[in-house]
Amino acid sequence: MSPFVQLLASAVALMMAMGIGRFALTPQLPQLIAEGQFDLTAAGLVAAANYLGYFLGAADAMFARKPAQVRLRLQGGLWLCVVLTLASWAAQGFWSHLLLRFGTGVASAWVLVMITSLSQQVANAHNRQRLGALVFAGPGLGIALTGLLALGAHLLGLGSAALWLVYAVAALVMLLAVRPWLPRAMEPALPANVVPGATRRVGIGRLALVYALYGVGYILPATFLSQMANHQFQGNWMADLFWPGFGVAAALGVVLVSLRRGGRTSAWLTATLWLQGLGVLACLMGGGLGLALGVVLCGTPFLACMQLVMQRSRELAPHATQRNAGLLTACFALGQLSGPLLAALSNHYSGSLQPALMLAAAGLGLAGVLVLTGTRTSQSCRITGRVA
Repeated sequence: MSPFVQLLASAVALMMAMGIGRFALTPQLPQLIAEGQFDLTAAGLVAAANYLGYFLGAADAMFARKPAQVRLRLQGGLWLCVVLTLASWAAQGFWSHLLLRFGTGVASAWVLVMITSLSQQVANAHNRQRLGALVFAGPGLGIALTGLLALGAHLLGLGSAALWLVYAVAALVMLLAVRPWLPRAMEPALPANVVPGATRRVGIGRLALVYALYGVGYILPATFLSQMANHQFQGNWMADLFWPGFGVAAALGVVLVSLRRGGRTSAWLTATLWLQGLGVLACLMGGGLGLALGVVLCGTPFLACMQLVMQRSRELAPHATQRNAGLLTACFALGQLSGPLLAALSNHYSGSLQPALMLAAAGLGLAGVLVLTGTRTSQSCRITGRVA
């Protein structure tokens, strides 16, 4: 099977599982709140349930070693995204949405970890690393799709239930289109000149902490951007442009980073983290300009950062890609889980998201510092090793 077809199918799978299964709640929040199904504080808890499921799915995916286990989680995750999105059509109130978002969190994490591992195996086997990197544009295109569908539903006066049904149909079409072309799970093989057990645990641990801080930082605008825009524009259709804009910016960021010709991965990773921090601060400005800057500065580095973290993980431990993808995704999910809980506390005690956004920006700044100091430490260790 052509590697191009497999990688394209992988991108579409992420487009569906992440854009719809994972992030469809964001453009739905204004309508769900307007319908009285829950308030902003409860919305943070519903989002947190999604991230808890995402954490558990990622942790489980770490232990899927055999091809049959990988295949089961990939196919099961894709089908669950469709079924649970369809079930959201009939959901009413806080608890039903919380349970369904928990389930889609588990399913989307399975798909992300498995597709990340399988697609990068295909890319490396056929020397198509740049094409493999573009797989990570899939979630951005999925976010853009959910945003445009939400805009259409808003203009037609449709409620949240009708939009869930539209999302489910779109997810089913994408799944049926790509299912025969997805990469097949293979028995893991060690690259040449790699010694088993040679994982640089300190580097991976630091990278996991960085990814957790990134999860805290990006998730607040990613979860509440539509609601902030809706509040700013008082329900005008223009508010619905911000979320698809975020998705388009995220996809373009992956393309830009994949085209880079020089520079260390760690330097690019630091830049994406700090840009996101500036984007979170821009959201604090309020107004259309602040939100627009938030879309550009948070959206463009969003998936590029994910791509760079996974690339850095492969540099540190090329023989443990799936295990480390699961570990990193689990830490990322823990960070995401704390984000909405932080938002709920912020909204409860201060009546706004501003304290939570300030902490998120600080976390992204710290993550960039950790990447830089970690790179210097590893360089010092290599120099010491050579001298010894």
